[in-house]
Amino acid sequence: MGFLRPTAATLGAALLILSAGACAKSEDDGSSTGSAAPASAGAQVVASASTGAATCTIDQYGGTKLDLKTAKVGFSQSEKEANPFRIAETQSIKDEANKLGITNLTATNANSQFNKQISDVEQMIDSGVQLLVIAPLNSDGWDSVFAKASAKKIPIITIDRKINATPCKDYLTFIGSDFAEQGKRAADEMAKAMGNKGKVAILLGAPGNNVTTLRTSGFKDEIAKVAPEIKIVFEQTGNFAREDGQKVTEQLLQSNPDINGIYGENDEMALGAVTALKGAGKKAGDVKVVSIDGTKGAVQAIVDGWASAVIESNPRFGPLSFATAQKFFTGDPVDEDIIISDRQYGTDNAKADLASAY
Repeated sequence: MGFLRPTAATLGAALLILSAGACAKSEDDGSSTGSAAPASAGAQVVASASTGAATCTIDQYGGTKLDLKTAKVGFSQSEKEANPFRIAETQSIKDEANKLGITNLTATNANSQFNKQISDVEQMIDSGVQLLVIAPLNSDGWDSVFAKASAKKIPIITIDRKINATPCKDYLTFIGSDFAEQGKRAADEMAKAMGNKGKVAILLGAPGNNVTTLRTSGFKDEIAKVAPEIKIVFEQTGNFAREDGQKVTEQLLQSNPDINGIYGENDEMALGAVTALKGAGKKAGDVKVVSIDGTKGAVQAIVDGWASAVIESNPRFGPLSFATAQKFFTGDPVDEDIIISDRQYGTDNAKADLASAY
């Protein structure tokens, strides 16, 4: 798939891209044959739309047209803002709401407790929110929320992780990345770094969501295809957390001291792995590290020689989320899947592009 380096994206640009029907398939460095206007650093850009992509309108979904500025909006964050991805995601939602003059925004944080997230969202529904933006912790278990939201015709925009449900019925749309494609791109970079042979370990993300499942399957499928001499000899969850990534890597180095590569399904686990590698007396570059997210720490690790590549997963959902909501509330069709195209960092651009990381 082609490499798209996103560029532009003020709210106007986001609306323009959406109006053009953008929505398709691609991720991070996604594959998009369409061009994006040059833009502000780090702004999300939508991949070109696939032919015949399903859409949803307010008439199909139900509900009433309203002015987003006066709407009561609820945002549910899944994890505490310790991870740079979550910090940037929440800040983007708040910043864009402020920019648009949305004064009635309620933001909650589930602190990685799924029952709390369900309770948070149900309470917001009971309080009269007219739009929900949800970063779901898990992909299943949302039936009670859907029942409450459906009864009041409240549109739900899910971001960064998909919910296993029916778009334009249970929820309005999903905005995020092609996670399988992320895994494939990570595999391509790992194969390149390892010279297409050796032993690789996978630090798995948290169980129970489609991000982990697809980043794993995408990586495995692509490694088998492009570098069959690379063997996956270890895989264990690091729960998308730096501390867990370090602990798991310490175990890995005991059982597989000759490991050649580590694939971290997010940057935090990969940075934990780097700490473990340093503690084990490894030198920069001894073990090739590839990860997904695009945090400043991980991109700096490339500059310092400890990582080979980082596939971005862009967390700046504010402009695109509210542009999508505004489009929906004015009666225009919204794509049921809005897939973004993200950048990629490697030894060729990490130093120059460090400022674009979050």
